Amino acid sequence: MDPIHRSSEVPASLAGPGAAGRRDGVGGGEGRGGGGRAALRARLAGTRRQGEPLVVLTIFGTRPEATKMAPVILELARRPGVRVQVAVTAQHRQLLDQVLDLFAIRPDFDLDIMQPRQSLTDITTRALRGLEDVLGQTRPHLVLVHGDTTTTLAGALAAFYQQVAIGHVEAGLRTYDKYQPFPEEINRRLTDALCDLHFAPTPTARDNLLREGIDPAGIFVTGNTAIDALLAVVKPDYRFRRDELARFPAPGRRLVLCEAHRRENWGKPLEAVARALRRLVERNPDVELVYSVHPNPVVAETVRRHLEGLERVALLDPPEYADWANLMARATLLLTDSGGLQEEAPALGIPVLLLRDKTERPEAVAAGTVLQVGPHEEPIVREAERLLHDPEAYRQVAQARNPFGDGQAARRTADAIEYAFGLREEPPEPWDPGA
Repeated sequence: MDPIHRSSEVPASLAGPGAAGRRDGVGGGEGRGGGGRAALRARLAGTRRQGEPLVVLTIFGTRPEATKMAPVILELARRPGVRVQVAVTAQHRQLLDQVLDLFAIRPDFDLDIMQPRQSLTDITTRALRGLEDVLGQTRPHLVLVHGDTTTTLAGALAAFYQQVAIGHVEAGLRTYDKYQPFPEEINRRLTDALCDLHFAPTPTARDNLLREGIDPAGIFVTGNTAIDALLAVVKPDYRFRRDELARFPAPGRRLVLCEAHRRENWGKPLEAVARALRRLVERNPDVELVYSVHPNPVVAETVRRHLEGLERVALLDPPEYADWANLMARATLLLTDSGGLQEEAPALGIPVLLLRDKTERPEAVAAGTVLQVGPHEEPIVREAERLLHDPEAYRQVAQARNPFGDGQAARRTADAIEYAFGLREEPPEPWDPGA
């Protein structure tokens, strides 16, 4: 597959001098570790000619990746010694484009791989083939991937095949159950095994990497860039792009938001979630429910069968990120199986009911910002009504300290990249949730 090249559309802020010539890879048969950070810095700095800009190719394909990578891209673009380029697979086309427009990021390369009812194999093979061509054209010093998607793994694997250094934003999250979440857990583990630089959002994520034998020289605790993005778009005077959203919540009502779509919840688990939501609305006349319905037909058909036409229920196509973030700021409660929303909602003081049996973000559960109920009808209804009717229980969850970041994760990530490649002398101070 030939990538769609869009370099003429790259904003001036993302442009930089070109990088000429083929570069040596960073693989070279070297073992990991072997001298700590000095050895790592020498190896990475050796891939860049004196005076040549550091070329960083960011790769992503879905809305969550784009949301969390946008602050890093914009931060790197401000660094005079760095040239950042953007390649998207468009694994999720429409949802991805919403975030690109919001942050004014125009990709250099757009593979546009999305097809109806695409399988994981479809996504992987099309992304891997297209990214091989992109890497051949860009010759980056560092490929930067994010999180846990199929694009993440394909991007890391494509870079590994070209012996290009790889950095993983949001590294080290684990459940240690390879099927929960599916396929994200294995995507994360395989990606981390391939990477040279690991940007762990929390000390817990760092400790996971260390237990797995990842070279500590390449691990940096940064906080999560989701908080950076959230704080950039949530505003008291925000005007919704979709007018229908401005009416929520109606006077005298409390807004409950839901976003649930993960593959491991398809079928009976999602049926149970939908039944619980119906009961919650019917039993609590002051509650109105807004469900952001994922476009996947498996999800949409289940949700609409149980909830469509019900009074005080709105089933919406996924709102743009800024609209959703500001709608979340108005909510009383969030029910989700999403990973990122476990980080974002607590930053706004919104309690989260997690519709999963296992989470790669145990910090939120330990901190009390997330209550893990799983995709099970009775626990969902019970815990939701407890929070809705017990002000003290609600206060304890809403006011718990968010362990995921302070809005400076993108800066720490960019500082760490510059440090690893010899463009600055000191590493960033690590994010410390307890400080």
